[in-house]
Amino acid sequence: MATVANFSANRITTVIQRPTSAVASTSSFVFFDLKPNSLILKQRWVKNPSKRSFSAVKVKAGAASPGKVGTPAVNDEKVQKIHSGEEFDEALKKAKNKLVVVEFATSKSDQSNKIYPFMVELSRACNDVDFLLVMGDESEKTKELCRREKIEKVPHFSFYKSMEKIHEEEGIGPDQLMGDVLYYGDSHSAVVQLHGRADVEKLIDENRTGGKLIVLDVGLKHCGPCVKVYPTVLKLSRSMSETVVFARMNGDENDSCMEFLKDMNVIEVPTFLFIRNGDICGRYVGSGKGELIGEILRYSGVRVTY
Repeated sequence: MATVANFSANRITTVIQRPTSAVASTSSFVFFDLKPNSLILKQRWVKNPSKRSFSAVKVKAGAASPGKVGTPAVNDEKVQKIHSGEEFDEALKKAKNKLVVVEFATSKSDQSNKIYPFMVELSRACNDVDFLLVMGDESEKTKELCRREKIEKVPHFSFYKSMEKIHEEEGIGPDQLMGDVLYYGDSHSAVVQLHGRADVEKLIDENRTGGKLIVLDVGLKHCGPCVKVYPTVLKLSRSMSETVVFARMNGDENDSCMEFLKDMNVIEVPTFLFIRNGDICGRYVGSGKGELIGEILRYSGVRVTY
């Protein structure tokens, strides 16, 4: 569940998780704006939302398993093996502000053995991300590290930036792992990363003329639907770069971002704001790939029929 710090000081006062019922929401996270006469966005609902599948990472024959850490194979040399808490802390410090993805595994875990080859492939594709492997049953030092990090089940993935844990998952599959890495580690794509109101205003000024549509993806750091839709945003940013500028902001990154969400009346995430010539011309609330593409095409001036 996503948590937003200092909510009591803001006009947006409550975050809840939707119950799973007969009809599934496009997002699991809802903001309630309690200010009188405030604009409440129309909520969009999707029955039987389609699952996101990834095909970018293909595991090659012979990929290593985490149990074979004694003799590192040439095909997983980009995954750093960690043998103690001191090595772990040093690796996080050395990474600075890069994303660090840590898998805590054991040699006897079938799930660990299955997911590790996918992490190896990701390590080859994502040069701006550091990947670490901790074998919890390797030695007393690694056992102590797992106790220190409160690892109770493997495979467990922890995500760090600037030595701070920003996200963690356990028992996940390849799709979720890839989605998390793309969402938390993206720093080189065509999607402009925005960190406050000043960044938004600068982007709008840069594209006030020229006719390009700005698609601003507003989400939260720990929002599952936001992570789910982001690979689609990445692909669209590459294929539509001539006509559309894609940008992203996490509302809970800092106070400026949260203030922006309030001013834009964002009450549910992910929300996509469509901006042209300095004006907001529309928005889409949800994580449906087809619906998002349709809305982008519509606000780009392409006639879309449903």
